[in-house]
Amino acid sequence: MNEIEKNNCENNIEIVTMIPNDADWPALLREIPHPPARLFRRGTWPPRFSNGTVVNKETKFLCVVGARKHSSYGREVCETLIAGLAGYNICIVSGLALGLDAIAHEAALAARIPTIAFPGSGLNPDVLYPPRNFRIAKLIIDAGGTLLSEFENNMEATPWCFEQRNRLMAGISHATLVIEAQRPSGTLITSKYAGEYNRDTFAVPGEIFSPLSAGPHKLIKDGAAIIRNSNDILHQLRIKTLDEETSNKNKTTGQKELFEKIRGETDEEKLLYKIILDAGGKIQKDKLIHERMKIRQSNVSEILVTISLLEMNGLIAERNELICINF
Repeated sequence: MNEIEKNNCENNIEIVTMIPNDADWPALLREIPHPPARLFRRGTWPPRFSNGTVVNKETKFLCVVGARKHSSYGREVCETLIAGLAGYNICIVSGLALGLDAIAHEAALAARIPTIAFPGSGLNPDVLYPPRNFRIAKLIIDAGGTLLSEFENNMEATPWCFEQRNRLMAGISHATLVIEAQRPSGTLITSKYAGEYNRDTFAVPGEIFSPLSAGPHKLIKDGAAIIRNSNDILHQLRIKTLDEETSNKNKTTGQKELFEKIRGETDEEKLLYKIILDAGGKIQKDKLIHERMKIRQSNVSEILVTISLLEMNGLIAERNELICINF
């Protein structure tokens, strides 16, 4: 780092000053208008997963925000969605505030997902806001997460601090997820910044009679992605689910097994077999011949003989006027 200020805190966790020229400055914060001149941090940077893996440029940062006075539905949704992200390359960002922000941090800790907190104050323990969540802040640090603030270390929380820190929460994240929010609210300010910064916005639908659903429903009406489960989040962040990865792995394994079947066949038989496989495992006979002739000229009768040999060996079959691979 080009500039480092270290001050001993009550619990001996140092406060470090980061500036935009630092190599490990959050990349997405370089893209926003009026970025902070510096950031104070406590804890590990970059954050770490429970297995020691460091958050990297491939990690998706998801800002999770919601109402301070939330419903039981909001709590359940927040905990369930974040629990479903366990094991993926995701970092949870929130504001350490009372309500769903704190629940988001706790759910991330429970799922062993790294989490970053932006309190609306300085980072010294005697001013950290809200005081009730000092325990959560300590757990975040102990788990390899981070507290970040652009306010001086002894700066107490004031009303104007929260909107200022909300822009950083949205700015550091690839997407912002809104779970419950009335209109107007600080939660919607965060999503507003997400839109201004060309970040994705996600929203969880709620009960139509609840005022806490007004914010998410407005966002959905304006084009926010509807989130119904953890897979919706993964899909929107363009992260393959474990089921998709397993499916792709099985598909690759299956293709290898298919090629093993024709190991002892002639080059001509292998070539035809590959053309059928590349076509998705089935192809019209005329098209098969056409594709084969595009590779190099050959006698059509010889191609038909090769097709017959593959069929006799049980590697392909003719079904409904299509030449199909016998999987």
